[in-house]
Amino acid sequence: MIWIDNFSLNEISLIIMNVIGYSFMKFLPKKLSREVTFISVLAGLSTGMLFDFTIGGGLLDFYKQNDSNHYELFDLFYYSLFAPFGYFFMYFYHVLRINKITFIFYITAWSIIGITVQWIFTLLHILTYQNNYQLSYSFPIFLLTQTLTGIFYVFITSNDSRKLI
Repeated sequence: MIWIDNFSLNEISLIIMNVIGYSFMKFLPKKLSREVTFISVLAGLSTGMLFDFTIGGGLLDFYKQNDSNHYELFDLFYYSLFAPFGYFFMYFYHVLRINKITFIFYITAWSIIGITVQWIFTLLHILTYQNNYQLSYSFPIFLLTQTLTGIFYVFITSNDSRKLI
């Protein structure tokens, strides 16, 4: 693991985005139970890291994070951004009272948010595509992960699943 290859715009951007993301989490009114909050943060973190370790690295290696294809300290800052997104997804699912009718719109909106954030990451050189990967390829991945996360949220907040938590 490389500690810091060079300190540039992408590292500064990651620090600022983490401060903003975690500040919003801290200051938003508490609407989710402590257990659902913990699960939402863990789900965001694990889902993001799972896809980054499969399509962003390893055999497929479609993009690199930060300055190199090797892991460095600021990759942890990049991965830590997934946690607030998981939280916000479940938080606004609850606040907006998403139901079967509005579910598809919510999933589509979050997929567009995901694509937009990924596009911003490419502008800031946090992500650099390689091996002919294109931003548009991420949209179906976002649709799939957001749909599964929405179904998971419904499951963990249903009356039957309360016995499991």
